[in-house]
This record gives sequence, structure tokens and C-alpha cells, in this order.
Amino acid sequence: MAGLVCAARSRQLGATPLVSEKGDRPGGSMLLSSGVIWRYRTFEDFRRECPGGDELLQRLVWERLDDALAWLESLGAPVVSRETGNPLTAGWRFDPRGLTDALARAAGDLRVCTSFEAFAARSDPGPLVLATGGFQGDRTLVARHITREPLALRANAWSAGDGLRFAVERGAELSAGLGEFYGRNMADADFGERDFVSLAQLYARHARVVNERGGEFVREPVAWSETNVVQATARQPGARAWYVLSESALGERVRDRSVRSMVEAARAAGAPVVAADQLPFPAPPGAVVAVRVRAAITHTIGGLRVDERARVLREGGSLLEGVYAAGVDAGGASTGGYASGLAQALALGLVAAEEICN
Repeated sequence: MAGLVCAARSRQLGATPLVSEKGDRPGGSMLLSSGVIWRYRTFEDFRRECPGGDELLQRLVWERLDDALAWLESLGAPVVSRETGNPLTAGWRFDPRGLTDALARAAGDLRVCTSFEAFAARSDPGPLVLATGGFQGDRTLVARHITREPLALRANAWSAGDGLRFAVERGAELSAGLGEFYGRNMADADFGERDFVSLAQLYARHARVVNERGGEFVREPVAWSETNVVQATARQPGARAWYVLSESALGERVRDRSVRSMVEAARAAGAPVVAADQLPFPAPPGAVVAVRVRAAITHTIGGLRVDERARVLREGGSLLEGVYAAGVDAGGASTGGYASGLAQALALGLVAAEEICN
């Protein structure tokens, strides 16, 4: 999203940008998302929910988002809803395909299936905006910074740290939050892009969350986003856990789905869903069913350190001249919690374009 936004805004401002897309289609993981682009309702909420985050970047996202959403609509991006359904957040839901198409049209010169190495080696000395989507698709980088356990990938397959490597090789500084990520505990079954939402098991607050030995391992209250649960699961053996549920828990609702419907979706997909007395450890009192889940990564939270103008910083704070980062290639905005990756992509994409063109 960040690259398309940057190109679309740059073209409006009179530039002739080129979008070099590694994948075989535009849109990255934006195309696979639910299309909700949001901010916390108050900046104080943002700081409380992401206390380790870069305050300048948080302020940028929070202040620019409302106008940026209207800008997307002006490009023809179809709005599905102007509410998020969460009292803690404000934002709009877009149709992901329509949003991608609108941005691709506005971006102009867009070339798919482009090698990052070939693009980075180009002779054109013009400014470069890194918007490669994080490093969740590279097992080596994930093992180095997050966990050695085998995380499932809940994102496009092309976001493999190309931007991070390029900038670090040239002296860029890394942000806080490199060990953190946003993702979901998914039903422990094979899944593809169309299953990213339907097989997410988003009810940890209603379950006993235990590892393969029956031990509880989430040490703090379950966050509203459940990001802390998936991060904790990622460090368990096999990056797996059991959600153990009572009959009353099955009747609870999370957003527009019931817990029971999520459990049945897991069962239908072939994930282990067993009666509580069939668990390989003693079930807690009142438990009736358990679902095995696997941690899946959607995007990284740590990345390149940038300033509030999306400029990549060297170690020591000087600029890496001519290099910008947007989206989750720019790290640290939501360290310690969770905030909208699409909002970060939108705000930083716009800022990068305006900084370059002005």
C-alpha cells in the first residue's frame, strides 16, 4: 500500500514515479486484508496502547489519517463502511480489491515481477522509497529477530526484508520493536490467502490458552487485539497452543462472529478440535472443547528507523541521503502494542511523496 500511495501522490504533485513491484500483482498484503484503515480515537489512547512506539511517527499517523482517508475516496477507492465497529478506534473500511485498483490507476507506471536487486542497482540516482512490506516472509530474519519456531505466513509471500537489507547494508539504523509482530493465532490447518480472516481464532480472551504440556504461558491480560497472545504463542514449541473452552465461552461473540462459528470453521478446515477429555493433559474444570492453533505472522513491527518525514536515518541520526521508507519497512511506530499497519502505510506514503516533491 505504501508504495502505491507514494506514487499516486507523487504523480499528483507533478513527479513521474515508477513503482517496481516484486510480486506478480500490485497491492501486497493490503489486497489480502479486511480493508479497515484506522487510528485510535484519541492520541492518548495511541500512546497507552503502544507505549514503546516512536511518538513522532504516532503523531503523524494520528493527525493525518482522516484527511488521508478522504484522499483515498477521491481516487475512487470504494468505501464499505465509515465505522470500524470498535469503540476504541476510528476509521473506514474499504473494499481491498477496489482500493488496490484505485491506487494502481493513480500510481501510473507500475511494473510487476521486478527483481529488487535489479531495481536497486539501477543507474537512476533519483530518490528511492522502500515499501517492501516488512521481513515476515524471510525465515532467516524472523529467526534472528523474532523466534526460531516455525511461524505460518499470513501475508503476501514477497515481503522478505529486501528494503531492510538494502538500507542496513548502507548504514541505516534499526528501530525498536524488532522482536515484535502483528499476526493471528490461526486454526492449525493448511490455509491460503482466502482463509486469512475466516480461520483466525480470535477469542483468546474467552479461552484458557495453554501449550502442548497444558501450561498457561500468557503472563499479562489478553490485549483487545490479541497481539500479545500470538507473540507469546510464537515462542512456544512449534509455535502452537491449545485454546480450551467452556460451553459458555462458545456462546460469546467477537465482532461479527461467534466463538462457536470460529471453532467450527477450524474443525471444517481439518484443524485438531477435540473434546476436553481427549486432551494430552488434564483439562481445566468446566472445559468442553479445545482447538489447536498455530501462530501466524502478518507483518513485522520493527524495521528501519525513520524521521517524521519518512527519511531513513543512519546510526547516529544522520540521513541516509535519498532513501525513504514507508509502510512497515519503517519500524517502531507501534512498539509495545498494535496499531493499523494500513494507516501507517497510508500516512508515511503520503509524507514521503510530499517530502520528495516539495
